[in-house]
Amino acid sequence: MAEAPSQDTANLKYSIHKYSTFSANYAPENILEDKPNDQASRWSSDSNNPPQFLILKLERPAVLKTITFGKYEKVHVCNIKKFRVYGGLSDDNMVLLLESGLKNDTVPETFLLKHTVSGHQFPVRYVKIVPLQSWGSTFNFSIWHVSLGGCEDWNIVQKCINWYTTYREREAIRLCLKHFRQHNYTEAFESLEKRTRVTLEDPRLTKLHKLLVEQGDFDGSEKLISEAARDGLFQQYISQQEYKPQWTPIIPSPTGSRQQPGMRGGHQMCIDTNTQTIYLFGGWDGNQDLSDLWSYQVLSQEWTCISRDTHAKGGPSARSCHKMCLDPERRQIFTLGRYLDSALRVPENLKSDFYMYDIENNKWTQITEDTAALGGPRLIFDHQMVMDVENRIIYVFGGRVLTPSRWEGCVGGLGLDERRNNTYTPSEAIFSGLYSYHVATNTWTKLRDDDCAGNGTGPQDIKSRIGHSMLFHSGTRQLFILAGQRNKEYLTDFFTYNIDSDTVTYISDGSGKDSASVPAAGFTQKATIDPQLNEIHVLSLRVDLRARYSTGSHKGLSKDKEKREENVRNSFWVYDISQNKWSCIYRNEQTGETYWNKMQHVEPCPRYAHQLVYDDTKKVHYLFGGNPGKTYLPKMRLDDFWSLRLCRPSTEQLFQTCVLLIRKHRFSELARSNSVEALKYLQTELYSAVDHGNPSQVQEFQALATTLFQSPEDCAMTHTPLLPSEDDPSLKAEGSNDLGWVHSSRSQLFDQLTQFVPEHMTQPRGNLVDLIPY
Repeated sequence: MAEAPSQDTANLKYSIHKYSTFSANYAPENILEDKPNDQASRWSSDSNNPPQFLILKLERPAVLKTITFGKYEKVHVCNIKKFRVYGGLSDDNMVLLLESGLKNDTVPETFLLKHTVSGHQFPVRYVKIVPLQSWGSTFNFSIWHVSLGGCEDWNIVQKCINWYTTYREREAIRLCLKHFRQHNYTEAFESLEKRTRVTLEDPRLTKLHKLLVEQGDFDGSEKLISEAARDGLFQQYISQQEYKPQWTPIIPSPTGSRQQPGMRGGHQMCIDTNTQTIYLFGGWDGNQDLSDLWSYQVLSQEWTCISRDTHAKGGPSARSCHKMCLDPERRQIFTLGRYLDSALRVPENLKSDFYMYDIENNKWTQITEDTAALGGPRLIFDHQMVMDVENRIIYVFGGRVLTPSRWEGCVGGLGLDERRNNTYTPSEAIFSGLYSYHVATNTWTKLRDDDCAGNGTGPQDIKSRIGHSMLFHSGTRQLFILAGQRNKEYLTDFFTYNIDSDTVTYISDGSGKDSASVPAAGFTQKATIDPQLNEIHVLSLRVDLRARYSTGSHKGLSKDKEKREENVRNSFWVYDISQNKWSCIYRNEQTGETYWNKMQHVEPCPRYAHQLVYDDTKKVHYLFGGNPGKTYLPKMRLDDFWSLRLCRPSTEQLFQTCVLLIRKHRFSELARSNSVEALKYLQTELYSAVDHGNPSQVQEFQALATTLFQSPEDCAMTHTPLLPSEDDPSLKAEGSNDLGWVHSSRSQLFDQLTQFVPEHMTQPRGNLVDLIPY
């Protein structure tokens, strides 16, 4: 992820220390100067066979924070697509600082480098750049210019060197302590610990080691782990695990009125997490726009129709493809925009009305008849709208501007949000920019115009679009904008807009170089944000893009839809903002009517024009309605209602896993000495620790009984899970085979248990013997 350097970053001088190869006149020293107009001003390797590298030497040790790659004035096949950067105080002992890639364009790119460990900055003197792949796969690597940024203030750097030297010495001692304890070298362990006063781990883990490994107090170990679980020691491990999706259909309460919104797509929903209430307004039922307003109480599981016709109550007229946002503190709902069929696009209908609904007083207020007259957007559809509740500012971005009927045209088939079946001329499309609305002063401000050319060449340009997602992060005060469609182009870029500094930062330019790890270009997607977890969630529906625009005629569009039905897939993605990492946690593919009839109570079928809202306090998504896109039922819409929980292992589940590991080990020790007691323990204590709803645990439990009648060699042949055999060569040096087996196997169990605890609390993950080269 490219970043701008911070204000405390100075330019660092360096020289060329070493290199792998270079060709012709393209010497490494060329990168010292930035000459984007000079085709020869670059380092170019003599081949693309690894390893190819450059090692730079800083003028003096420094805290290295950024690296900037200059580029040639034109795109070039030798530009490096993927690379790694290492750094260290010596040229033979470096750590990885960055693994990333460059865009094949003319704009210099700056990257943040790893420069802290355990919360402290560390210094480097040598920097190694290792190209891994060029944009032309068979071409050599070229680097045009490199600029390094960081801090070389000796007062700061000297402290970093002193701390880092101490840190490395301490880690070396901790590796020795771990090695001595694992191999039961008690005297050596105690002597080193006493002499150095270095702590191997958190005192609670030292106590666990004493109970489990030294004393064999398994009950005491379980009790200690239970206390650790209550103290939250498992939380970091849980946060690092992949989500598992759990869809649940929501059926109206049998004791209630059983009324609920009818079938529709292109509607809008918002959720008030304070009152656990979902609001739904409008949409298209396949024949007409709707103007009904509903609320759903999550606790009572009951829908209430607030109004059958909001227009009759002084509110907005029937509409679809509009947007809503909620102010939970003042209990107000705002709605803007709508879609109109081309026959209705006469000047008097093209005013952008803007409404507010007062939930407490059940009253609609028209804020303005036309936002464009007040400096706001023209009448738009398929835009996005979010609210900064604290400052009472609404942000509106993108959307297609509706124009008089002589501009006829719309994206065919209401795949993006609802019904659009007219002929579409992409060159005629007008897209809306980025606006803010201050509620208290009733003031609109245009923050960005649409990049009309759609080039997005400037660092602050924004390419407007429809069918995108926009989210507001209340903590960082940023808008996150993702994907969408502009004319026939499906966009996959991802960027932020800082509302305080009025700056745009591109997280991904949509070039596709990381296409394997980000959501693919989709037909429609719905996104939510969790500021507490620092996550973005995206439910994406993807179609065969080639099939969609195979023809431009209305007749061809119907044929198009048939292809689309056969190539639809849903996926759910989570973006970790802190780690700049996408994870796909759910994916399905439409496999025919029979399949979805069978799965209708398990997960929602692929659809368009649905709505998704998120309760960030209870961590639950809610999905309602949509357009299933069935060619033989073109007017069909859905009225199903679902909840989605993204599940990770709970603290209770992890504790159960720990208890099971301990009791399995205890059984293995009993099995070596007293088969009768072992069998009794298997049928009672171990049986009670098994999750009998987990097939793999049940299968493993059933296999344990056979170990009572097998030799260690037989267990190995049948792959029955056992701890190390007494014949394990690694135990021979520890004296008695039986004592050696017990200590080693308990040590392995201890290592298994501590994997659930934060790394800064445990003994080092690495091993001393791994430092010895082959």
